[in-house]
Amino acid sequence: MANHHRGEIAAELGGETRTLCLTLGALAEIEAAYGGADLLAIAERFEGGRIAASDAIRIIGAGLRGAGATVSDDEVARMSVAGGAAGYMAIVARLLTATFNPEGVAPGNG
Repeated sequence: MANHHRGEIAAELGGETRTLCLTLGALAEIEAAYGGADLLAIAERFEGGRIAASDAIRIIGAGLRGAGATVSDDEVARMSVAGGAAGYMAIVARLLTATFNPEGVAPGNG
């Protein structure tokens, strides 16, 4: 069960309910994926609505690994999500909200 006080969310990925959490290590992984850009620069990119499918894969993968899963980004890319592309983006939005604004995630939603 996800603990929203720790920035965790639960999401249905690949037919399983999984926990995701952007730990400090997961955030560092995301920074490295963007060539060392800091979190503020990455957040500004996302806030501007510029989120590609590869961004969603990286963020979801980092969140799964941050919660302890052993999963590659290639495996994440093959996971199905209800709602298709909108479903993936909803998971990303919930995870980022849980990480940077935990009060914005209701206990029943994450």
